[in-house]
Parts: sequence; C-alpha cells; structure tokens
Amino acid sequence: METNRPVALDNTGRYMHAQADELRARGPAVQVEIPGGVLVWSINSYAVSKKVLGDPNVTKSARHHWPAFIEGKIPSDWEMISWVAMDNVSTTYGKDHKRLRRLIGKAFSSRRPEDVQPLAKRITDTLLDRLEGAAAAGEVVDLKAAFAYPLPGMLVAELIGMPEEARVAAAKVMDMMARTDVTPEQGQEILLGWRGAIEDLIALKRAQPGEDIASDLIAARDDDGSALSEQELVDTTFAILGAGSETTINFFDNAVTALLTHPEQLELVKSGQVSWDEVIEEVLRVESPLASLPLRYAVEDIPLDGVTIPKGDPILINYAAIGRDSAVHGDSAGTFDITRRDKEHLSFGHGPHYCLGAGIARMVGKTGLSALFERFPDLTLAVDPSELEPIPTFIMNGHLALPVRLSGAASAAA
Repeated sequence: METNRPVALDNTGRYMHAQADELRARGPAVQVEIPGGVLVWSINSYAVSKKVLGDPNVTKSARHHWPAFIEGKIPSDWEMISWVAMDNVSTTYGKDHKRLRRLIGKAFSSRRPEDVQPLAKRITDTLLDRLEGAAAAGEVVDLKAAFAYPLPGMLVAELIGMPEEARVAAAKVMDMMARTDVTPEQGQEILLGWRGAIEDLIALKRAQPGEDIASDLIAARDDDGSALSEQELVDTTFAILGAGSETTINFFDNAVTALLTHPEQLELVKSGQVSWDEVIEEVLRVESPLASLPLRYAVEDIPLDGVTIPKGDPILINYAAIGRDSAVHGDSAGTFDITRRDKEHLSFGHGPHYCLGAGIARMVGKTGLSALFERFPDLTLAVDPSELEPIPTFIMNGHLALPVRLSGAASAAA
C-alpha cells in the first residue's frame, strides 16, 4: 500500500471506523481527499487532535485563512460549500470569535441546562405518549423518525423561537447538508435553503420578538453598543439550530443501538449499577455523533510529530478515530463498555470552539434515554444490527432509520 497517497474519505458511511483505523495507522495527520478533489489533513490521534483544537494558529475562517477559497478556486456550487461559507461563531477567528462567543454565550449560561430540563421532559413525554399505541400493537417503529429525530429538533426550535412548520423545512435542509454524496447543484440548493429559512425566522422575530434565543441575538449588544451583522445573525442562528439538533439525533440513535446490542450492559443501567451519565460519555467516546467536521485551516505552518501542515492548508478533526485511539484506551478502544473507567473523548471539541451547548446536550441525552427505557423496558431491535443503513456521509455518524419493537413480548412472538 502507498502510505503517502491521499485516501478518498468514504462517502457511504459504511467503512467509517475501518477507515479511521487505517488513517490512524498511517499517522496522526495524513492527507485525505474529500468531494471536489479537495485535499485536507485528517487528524486521527487523540493527543494531536487536542493540540490542534487548542492551537491559536488553527482557525475555522475560510474567508481569512483558506487561500483556495479566498482566490475563488472553490466554486460556489462546491458540494460542501455550506460548511465553509458561513459567518458565525464557529467560523470566525481571533477578536471576532471572542466577540461573537461573548454575545452568544449569554444564552448558554451554566444554569441553562437546568432551566431547559422541564421543556426537554415535556417534549420527551409527548413523543413517548405517541408511541404507546404502536407498543401495544407490537408494531415495528422507526425510533429515529419517531423519537431521536424530533426530540432535539423540537427542543432547539422552541429555544430559538422557530415555528414547527419552519423547523420541519429546515430539518430537511440540514439532513442534506450532513450528507457527502450530494451533487454540486444540491450543494447550492442547501446553502440557499437554510439561509432562506433562517432569514424568514429573523424577520418574524423582528416583527414579533419573544423570550427566545433568536430574539435575544437580535437584541444583543456588545460593550461598545455593536450588534451582530445580518450575516452573523442568520448564520449563527442556523449554527445553533444545526449543532443542537443534528448531533443529538445521532447520539440517541447510537446510544439506543449500542445498548440494544449489548443487553448485559443495558441491564447494568436498569438495575442502577451504572448511571446514565456513564452511558452518555461512553457513547460519545466510541460512537461520536460527529465523525469528521469540516473545516479548519492552518494560520501558520504547524509541525505535528514529524509532519508539517503548511500554512493555508485545510484540516479535518477525525472524531470517529480519536475516541477509539488505543494510545488512550488500550486494545479495547473500539469496544463499547460503560464500565470502563477512562471515557475520555473530544466529541464536544476542545479549546476556543468547545461546544457552548454541551451541558444542554448531556441533559437532553439523559432525559430522553432514561424516559425511553423506563417507558419501554422491553425495547428491542426489529432487524439484525448488520441491516442498519448508515447515513451516507463522513461528517455525521448515525443510521438512516432505527427499526425497533417497543414491546419485548410482541418481538418474541414475531
């Protein structure tokens, strides 16, 4: 095998972990190819990822630090244009990033998870109530569509003040944005689609402000009286919607799948021997809902364990690889084990771009999982695990559907 030849990242999602193992074996930082023939550096080890994420010479601003984007070599219909064309808290750099994070951080105080928990519980109970009939009838249910998908989406939409009809439309756009098998035409449609949906929301909130994050962002002012620009406002609102829903959807999907395929570990949770907090951290480690997030860029040359990433080159953090790094977790790094002592992971990031909503995400995960298995303790998969179809992407880690039976008795009879 030619170890220096760039590997094309798998767009199907089928070989995510196998490819992550291959890339990690090649080195902590290796070049890979993503759609459009773009070459990027994949960071595959835990230690090097933590270093890169905390390095002030690593940025997420394409408009300032990616020469190919600045010089127009990345076309406007590039399949992944939505990931780099935003101007929000996740893509700014330096003083602009600090300004936006300061303004937005007011909406994500340390008390926010506690304040939001009653809303998460109400939405959870509503969704589980809707499933009662299917449980009684022994029907096969797509748990992703009926529970994992709407729970975080409905929660974040209510927090930002987005009406349900608009949330459903925006969710379809986000689903396409997460896929890496789209055409250039679809890539442009995605960009225009999510911007249009959020612009409509901002216009609504200007006319009818409420007690929600979108209204707060419109009204937010820095110490000097400056507000978010129009693009910052639109792009940041979308970032909150996407980050708060898409990753949590996949977390629920992966958590339920892992527990149902490891019934002995599920029993430890049901019996109270292991907490839901331990389950959450292990799922985040071994099945990070975010696989490889595009993109970061080298502000200056970055030397990494014998490899130098040249100034201006794009970078991918391979979360699917770093959570399973044997240098941290030993030979069992790829094994789901809620009893392991060290569940260290970077699934919420590290450094200046650490996820502002990490506390809320953990709260929603605990609220949803505990209620789901309390309501349906005999929950089982309705298909063999090998039949679960992955999302065709290298960005997210999850399944297209999660068929289950909510009643163990009905499942056994089938």
